Amino acid sequence: MKIPLLTTIFLCLFKFLTFAQSPYSIKGAVIDSASHQKMENATICVLNAKDSTLFKFTRATADGSFAIQNLNKGKFILLISYPKYADYVEHFNLDSAKTSADFGKLNMILKSKLLADVIIKAERAAIKIKGDTTEYNAGNFKIQPNAKVEDLLKQLPGIQVDKDGKITAQGQTVNKVLVDGEEFFGDDPTLVTKNLRADMVDKVQLYDKKSDQAAFTGVDDGQKTKTINIKLKEDKKNGYFGKVDGGVGTNKYYQTQAMFNAFKGKQKFSAYGTLANTGKTGLGWEDANKYGTSGGNVELMDGGGIAIYFDGGQDDLDSFDGRYNGEGIPTARTGGVHYDSKWNSDKESINANYKIGSLGVTGTKNTLTQNTLPSGIINSNNDQAFDNYMFRQKLDATYSVKLDTSSTLKFIVDGTVKNSKTRNDYNATSVRGNGVLLNQNKRSVDNDVDGKIFHANGLWTKKFKKVGRTVSLTVDELYNESDAHGYLKSNIKYYDTTGVQSSSQITDQYKTNKIRSSVLKSNLAYSEPLAKNFAAVINYGFSLNNSSADRESYNQSAPGQYNSLDTTLSNNYKFNQVYNEGGAIFNYNNKKKTIFSFGTKVAAVNYKQVNEYTNSIYKRSFINWNPQATYQYKFTKQSSIRIAYSGSTIQPTIDQLQPVRVNTDPLNITVGNPNLKPSFRNQFNFSYSSYKVLTDQYIGLYGNYSFTSNPIVSNTLTDSAGRSTYQSVNMGSKQSTNFYLSAYLSRKIKALSVNMGLNASTNGNTSYNYANNALNMSKSINYSASLYASKYKEKKYDAYVSFGPSYTISQSSLQSVNNNGYGLNGDANFNFYLPGKFQVGSDANYQYRAKTESFNQDFQRVTINARVAKTFFKQDNVKLTLSAYDLLNQNKGFDRSAQSNLLTQTTYTNIRRYFMLSLSWDFNKMGGTTAKK
Repeated sequence: MKIPLLTTIFLCLFKFLTFAQSPYSIKGAVIDSASHQKMENATICVLNAKDSTLFKFTRATADGSFAIQNLNKGKFILLISYPKYADYVEHFNLDSAKTSADFGKLNMILKSKLLADVIIKAERAAIKIKGDTTEYNAGNFKIQPNAKVEDLLKQLPGIQVDKDGKITAQGQTVNKVLVDGEEFFGDDPTLVTKNLRADMVDKVQLYDKKSDQAAFTGVDDGQKTKTINIKLKEDKKNGYFGKVDGGVGTNKYYQTQAMFNAFKGKQKFSAYGTLANTGKTGLGWEDANKYGTSGGNVELMDGGGIAIYFDGGQDDLDSFDGRYNGEGIPTARTGGVHYDSKWNSDKESINANYKIGSLGVTGTKNTLTQNTLPSGIINSNNDQAFDNYMFRQKLDATYSVKLDTSSTLKFIVDGTVKNSKTRNDYNATSVRGNGVLLNQNKRSVDNDVDGKIFHANGLWTKKFKKVGRTVSLTVDELYNESDAHGYLKSNIKYYDTTGVQSSSQITDQYKTNKIRSSVLKSNLAYSEPLAKNFAAVINYGFSLNNSSADRESYNQSAPGQYNSLDTTLSNNYKFNQVYNEGGAIFNYNNKKKTIFSFGTKVAAVNYKQVNEYTNSIYKRSFINWNPQATYQYKFTKQSSIRIAYSGSTIQPTIDQLQPVRVNTDPLNITVGNPNLKPSFRNQFNFSYSSYKVLTDQYIGLYGNYSFTSNPIVSNTLTDSAGRSTYQSVNMGSKQSTNFYLSAYLSRKIKALSVNMGLNASTNGNTSYNYANNALNMSKSINYSASLYASKYKEKKYDAYVSFGPSYTISQSSLQSVNNNGYGLNGDANFNFYLPGKFQVGSDANYQYRAKTESFNQDFQRVTINARVAKTFFKQDNVKLTLSAYDLLNQNKGFDRSAQSNLLTQTTYTNIRRYFMLSLSWDFNKMGGTTAKK
């Protein structure tokens, strides 16, 4: 009994002595995270990690420091607390290898500040800057139920959507809107923005889309398209949704549209149809910008790119491009089908679209023109009545396949067929500067145009085992065909200096214009890493362009018999271009902060121009340079800057080259110039983006500046009878310039829950032309600014207001008058959600243009639209709406512009006041959401 008792006493004494001499300890200091003040008397506790029971505690001294001795080895929890501050908690271990822990300075955070930070982090940042991509988190921008993507875009800083659905971002037009990185109904952004549901969107990405070959090599080739990518939520990629909408109004206005979308994993199917004459639906077919809807001119750009121009100069024979620009009353009928899918473990994909549509536009137009010449001023007044119609179909498909782990193949094919019929009647009067009559012209032009376009593209890419070593080959073929024929009838009366008729000129002709263009181009690119973060891309390109323009004019040999060829107004011209290009671009990318690329391409261009009427052949050769450099620096995760330079050669078009007189307007005749030479453009671009999460502040600065050497300008000769002849010529002694600069600042005023922003921009140009052999220099600068504010409260109201001034400077060296003027612009939109599922809303636009010395009347327009609606069923997805368009009946068509030595003011018929009753149904079964009636 004694031994166990002694043993027990000894063991207890040993344990006590060991504990008293324990080597385990901790220390540290407690301070305020914001003010850095020492936090005296803060409570410091050491808890057992196993059961969170208190083991030891102490308080911080006057300098905020603390120390706890004689701890055991084991796992513990450090807990620090202080009134109004969030507790600090940290786990730590003590063992034979680590007998002490020094926590250093521990920052304590006020509970109020921590709560704000937690809310911000939970919401995710509203905007992220990723290099040259601006990414918007859709969840941070509030929209009403059943809103569309267009409504979401209107709330995003740096993006503007006008009343017609046109999207502008960072001062440039957005030409592509993708869905999950894939094209959706080709290049028609409005089919996405006006029909896709906003509540399906996870993110919106804004960036400059590179060519497929540049995206593969990682080195910029200078070809970019301003693009928006709509990334869908994962749970919104299965199911179906759509909308059916129909309405009838006063003054015979109507609109109907239907769209159905079915998504299933990696498959998307969509179909739509529209029928309307309100100018709001069915007019978003923008494929004309890609491969055209009218005859046009095909040109090979630097780098072998293809450009097609549709301006037509002064030629009224093929003047309707199939788009509605607000002039006249439109009637649109469109429809289309889209399908895309991925399969075989995403190794294969297809994207196909078919679209069919027609557009008819009728109306009247009045144009006032002041033409300043060295000898005096000519004022013209032209009344026009027009009736235009176009029907077209387009089919396109893209197929991609991964051949193996290192190579891919992509094919693109598309084709368009179209027909247009137009009728234009003109009644023009011109007077001299002293008011004495100069000439009068009654003219009519009607035509019928058939067009066909085919395009095919193939891209092969290959990656080697060495990272960064790649090879790629792209081949393009484009065929464009246009056949136009029609009649010109003109009766001109000329008057002498006393206003007495001195002569007349009657023209009655049948005209044809056949344009053919075939372009084949290829480009082989090889990339090689030269060092860490440094690579080079070497390329060789070959292009061949064969074009012809056969223009004929026939006079009457007998009444109704147009078979007498007028050789002075006819020509068959062939244009051949062979393009060989080589170049190298070097790229540095450290993956963190800096991206820098520089290089150049050099091309040998050989022209062969053949005039079939004179059997003359004209051969020329040029060397084209295409230097480029890009610098991009990322200051933080949310701010970056990008500076770029590019040089490019501008080739003359076949319309500018063909040596034929075009007299579809006998008072304004164009003549081609086969001696034209290319121009060279230097362009600089700048962008800066910054977003601060805590203050929800976005800043964007964007600008570009370009100057063109040896520019192609207009040389106009106007005789004493008021007849003008236009010809393009080179100007080697002058440089034309263009610039654009814009700034965006947006910030959320959290105390008021209001989003506010300021937009400011300026743009201008300096250009030259000859007027009766006198050099004219024109300068135009526009300044504008606007302040906007928006506020949203779910199911209560939403409001948006924007207002700002503008000032335009317009100068011409041949004019002594002051044509400077200021303007005002304002927009407002309000929606209120009332009890009983009623909604009332209104949107308004205000425009003001002050009078100038040339135009003695100012212009003021206020358009107000209003609507009253009631929604039905649980999801409010059926809506009955009574709407009023242009309540004040002030939507007058108006435009004023200055170009070279011409000042122009235009008024035209457009859609005026009407009332409409409409019924719409939004149906949706996506991600577990079911539309119920």
